[in-house]
Parts: sequence; C-alpha cells; structure tokens
Amino acid sequence: MYVDQESIFYYLTVTNEPLPMPEMPGGKDVREGILKGMYRFKPTNKKDSQVRAQLFGSGTIMYEVLKAQQILEEKYGVGADVWSVTSYKQLYREGNDCERWNMMHPGKPPRVPYVTQCLKDAPGVLVAASDYMKVLPESIAQWAPRRLVSLGTDGFGRSENRAALRDFFEVDAKHIVLATLSALAREQQIKPEVVTQAIKDLGINPEKSNPAIS
Repeated sequence: MYVDQESIFYYLTVTNEPLPMPEMPGGKDVREGILKGMYRFKPTNKKDSQVRAQLFGSGTIMYEVLKAQQILEEKYGVGADVWSVTSYKQLYREGNDCERWNMMHPGKPPRVPYVTQCLKDAPGVLVAASDYMKVLPESIAQWAPRRLVSLGTDGFGRSENRAALRDFFEVDAKHIVLATLSALAREQQIKPEVVTQAIKDLGINPEKSNPAIS
C-alpha cells in the first residue's frame, strides 16, 4: 500500500481454529483472483468425467469443500473443481459496477462481471458453502451462468462443537456432497436413486428440522 501509494487497506480474518494455511497455488491468474474475489484453488483430477461440478468455499469451510471434492470424485465419479472465494462483497460490488456502466453506456460493448468471466468455461452444477448466511453467496448468483445452490448458516445460534454445528447447519462435507448430487439429479445428469442412496451412505437424516426455521 505504501510502496504503490494506494489508498486502500486489507484485513485479516483470525479464528481460533488451528488449521494450516495452504500455499498459494501457482498460475498467473491466482493473485488477480485473490484480489478480485475468487480463483480456482484446486482443479479436479477427473477432467474427463461427463459429470462435473464447481464448488465454492471460503474461510474454514474451505476444508469441508475439499473433503466434499474428494468424496465426489472417489465415490461418485463427479469431476469437481474447487474455487476459493476471498470476497463475496468485492464480487458483488464489481458485478453491480459492470451493470451500472453498461446502463450508462448503451452504445458500447458491455462489460462482463468477473464472476461471469471466471465461470464461463467452467462446466457443471454450481454449489457454494459458507460460514455466513446463504444470502451472501446468493448475492452473486445473478452473474453465474447457471443456477447457484447456496449452503449457509441460516438459523439460530447455539453452543456446540464445530463438527456438530456444521452438521446442524448443513454446511459440512457430506451436505456439500448431497447438495451437489441433488443439483446433478435436477439437471438429469444422474439418477435420483443415486441421491437417495447417498443420503443413506452419508448418514444424513432427511427428516431433521430445517435449521433456518427450527
């Protein structure tokens, strides 16, 4: 900031969960993506799979997303790319800025929001998991090329360990897997029976109360 004479500031989010921070991936677009709000963190190992998904993670939930990626690839044959969303707010602001500029300049080529640019060639269903409320990932859904499934911690707070809370709010790895398979079934990429069996295999109780209203 000082060297570049930029009138900006950065912030760090600190938690008390002892998780190792992974190294920044290589690639020329990674640094730009970190600053703009999202970048592809871990591509799938199953690029040739006919069944694909794009998973968005942020904060500590990223580790649950990475677990979900592994389960989807190894057990269900889904090629899932993982994206790190560093700032939904920045993505939302930039998308709205593009919309405003396009409105003010109808005779010029329209600007394309960064979210749209990132996902234009990314195949498959879109699933976002966050420690925040679902409305945060949903704020960028209008610029996504397809329907975005959002998982978040909507509902009343409670005192419990992290694993139990993530299970309760349905943002842990198994619920990310379920959301992905359900989206694939809705798009007729897999059979509904696969989702039904996954609910049993993952130990999910389909009759539990909705955490957002319970």
